[in-house]
Amino acid sequence: MSLFDSLKSAFQPSGARALRRIDVEGRFARQRTAVTGTMAHFYAAKDREYDDRLVGIKILDIEKMELFESRFKGLKKPSEGEIALSMHHPTVVETYEVGLTMKGQPVLIMEYIAGPSMQNIVVQRQEEHVSGRRLKLIRDMAEALKYVHSKEYIHRDICPRNFICMPGSTAVKLIDFGLSVPATPAFMVPGNRTGTPLYMSPEIVRRRATDKRVDIFSFGITCYCLISFEHPWQGEILNGRAALYHDTLPPKELMERCPNVDPRLSRAIMHALQPAVGERTATMDQFLQSIRSVETAFID
Repeated sequence: MSLFDSLKSAFQPSGARALRRIDVEGRFARQRTAVTGTMAHFYAAKDREYDDRLVGIKILDIEKMELFESRFKGLKKPSEGEIALSMHHPTVVETYEVGLTMKGQPVLIMEYIAGPSMQNIVVQRQEEHVSGRRLKLIRDMAEALKYVHSKEYIHRDICPRNFICMPGSTAVKLIDFGLSVPATPAFMVPGNRTGTPLYMSPEIVRRRATDKRVDIFSFGITCYCLISFEHPWQGEILNGRAALYHDTLPPKELMERCPNVDPRLSRAIMHALQPAVGERTATMDQFLQSIRSVETAFID
C-alpha cells in the first residue's frame, strides 16, 4: 500500500465509501495568512459554495500524519476527521467537512473563530482580553473537556494554544483533535509520548499508562496560566525539558502568585494539576462541581 493509500485509509471515517475530493483552490478564497503547526497548515478563507461564509481550512502534513497514525496499527483508531466530525457542542469548534484536496492531502473544513488564542493572551499577558471574564472562560474550557470525555475520547493536547476566544473574549472554544485517541485500554497503554511538553502530565512524560486524567492535568495548568499569566513550574527557561519537573518539584501555589484569587477556585485548579494521578481531580464534572458557587475569579 502506498503512503497516499495508507493516509486515505487512516483519514477516512468508519463506514464511509470514499473520501470526498475538495477543490480547495477553486472553492475557497484565502483571507488570512497561513499558520503552520506541528502536523498541519491552517488558514481562513471564504467558502464560495456557501455565500462566502468564513471558514477555517486545515490541511494535514501527510508524512507527519502517517508517522503518528503508525503508532496505532491494527487498533482501528478513528481519524482526526472522524473524531472532529463527531463533536457538536457550543464550546467545541464545529467541523463541517473532511476530505482530500485535489493533491491528495487530508483536509478539514471547520468553523472559523476570529478571536485571539488563549496562548497569545497568556504569553503576551493581555489582561484587557480577560479582565472580568476569567471564570466564564474557565467554565467554558471545563465544559468543552467534559464533553470530549463524555464522547469517550482523550484529547491529549489540552493547552492554551488549543483554546480560541470568541470576539470580545466572551467565550472560548476547544480546537484540534490531531492527537486525540479513544479512552479505551488499547489506547491508554504506556509509551505514547505526544502532546505539548509544558502541559504534559507525568504519566505521559514517564511513558506510563494513561487515562482521561492526563487531560485534567493539562487543563489545570492551562487554568493556572490564565489566572496568573505564569506557569506553575515557572523557571528561568521554559522549554520541553521543564516537563521533567512536573513530578520532581512541587508546583508554585496559585494563591502565592495571586493572593486575591477566590480560594475555592485556587483549590480546584491546584487539585486538577496534581502530579500524582490518585490525588488529581478525577473527572471534569467534579471540577465543575467544586467551583459551582464561585462567582468571580478574584476577590476584591
